[in-house]
Amino acid sequence: MGLTLLSALIPGLGFVLGGRAKLGAFIMTLSVGLLAIGAYVGLTKRDSILALAVDPSQLLIATSGVVLLGFFWICIVVSSHKLIRPVSLTATGRLAGSMFVGLLCFGIAVPTTVAAQTVMAQRDLVGSVFQSEGNSKSATRPKVEDKKDPWADTPRLNLLLLGADDGVGREGTRTDTVIVASIDTKTGDTSLISLSRNFMRMPFPEDSPLHKKFPDGYWDPSLGNVEQPEFYLDSMYDNIPKKYPHILGPSDNEGADVMKVSVGEAMGLDIDYYMQVNLKGFEQIVDALGGITVNINYKVPIGGDYGEGPGSNSERKPSGYLEPGPNQKLNGHDALWFARGRYGLSDPSRQERQRCTIHAIVNSANPKTLVTKYQAIASASKQLLRTDIPQEILPAFIDLGLKVKNASVSNVDLDKSKNFPTGKNPDYEAMREIVQKAIEPKTKPVASTPSKAPSSTSTKKPGKQTSTPSKPEAGTPQNLNDACAYDPSQTGN
Repeated sequence: MGLTLLSALIPGLGFVLGGRAKLGAFIMTLSVGLLAIGAYVGLTKRDSILALAVDPSQLLIATSGVVLLGFFWICIVVSSHKLIRPVSLTATGRLAGSMFVGLLCFGIAVPTTVAAQTVMAQRDLVGSVFQSEGNSKSATRPKVEDKKDPWADTPRLNLLLLGADDGVGREGTRTDTVIVASIDTKTGDTSLISLSRNFMRMPFPEDSPLHKKFPDGYWDPSLGNVEQPEFYLDSMYDNIPKKYPHILGPSDNEGADVMKVSVGEAMGLDIDYYMQVNLKGFEQIVDALGGITVNINYKVPIGGDYGEGPGSNSERKPSGYLEPGPNQKLNGHDALWFARGRYGLSDPSRQERQRCTIHAIVNSANPKTLVTKYQAIASASKQLLRTDIPQEILPAFIDLGLKVKNASVSNVDLDKSKNFPTGKNPDYEAMREIVQKAIEPKTKPVASTPSKAPSSTSTKKPGKQTSTPSKPEAGTPQNLNDACAYDPSQTGN
């Protein structure tokens, strides 16, 4: 049984010990060769692996390869045991040997099955969420010629992140969460820009057919300069396609295309793609990740409704609160309410919590979690994600995502007090100036010759920061590590 175990760890050794030296040497050479090829590809061909991981046809081939590899490995173990077991074994010895071989085969079959299921889960995810250009329609998606290097002429990639609030008891879909992620394609440095759901007069480009319908922005001048909930930013996704179907052209998601065009004009950016998240499915993705860790600076309500405004249910108090505290581990249900709770709190505070939630999810997606829980993550992702990112450029997106995870992520403050004290008449021109200043390439200062000799005073080494990070001036970017730090002085208003 010891030799059988050794032959399972070194495929082919059992044949050599059993007198089939040539066959054993061939299997051992083949095994070593496969390991060497696997190590070489893993260390030097990351782009090829990424391309395989997002190609449904290649993933099907990979699944077949994993199953066949496991099958032949089991055959080698069984054949090796038959060759090297003593002829004079008693019936009890044969039974013990057979049980041991069965255990070894089970130990090979289980990880092989899990690996095959994981690959198929990835194939199902890619096929369900990301459609190829030929099988999908978008009125706003850019045309990419070089699929292998789509960012060659794109210094910044702008993604529109939408949170769709289509829960029970609500009519239609309201995108209460609207965030632009502007990514430097060379470094991965990312700026997150949150828009308030109650922005009115959302503009459209002059060459857009929607500009002819709303030349002064998305609102109804006949109603006067008052709050118009049916003309809020969060109503565009549902209302405009219903009133003007196909106005932008063929599309699988007209609401998202409308949002891309208008948000891009408001922020002075060309929005390339969107990623839409169903907020109920959001719970599943957080649970699949094993939860997220956030700092809670003030009591955050669970539930609650004012009973007024579009999409509201009957008036009710929150069922509970998330209590303040540093490094709070939240499950999917609590993470959802941390991101969307707003009863008694301001919209800017909710926007900041949403950005911190994204930050926490990025930090939670470590290799160990992805490997051990990937099937659950893939299943949840399939339920909650919708996008116009085509399959053909997914390898480049994954590569960019790896850069983002290790780069700087900052929040761009649009300066509420000056530019949108209410949602009735936001100053989009001023916001565009803030956005352009935040994302413009940073140049390193040129070192100058010191004007006087350096001080002899010793320099203290930086110690552990115990004070609360100071808030930057309005309109300036802030690193999310600082923005999401524990600060019990905040009130959420």
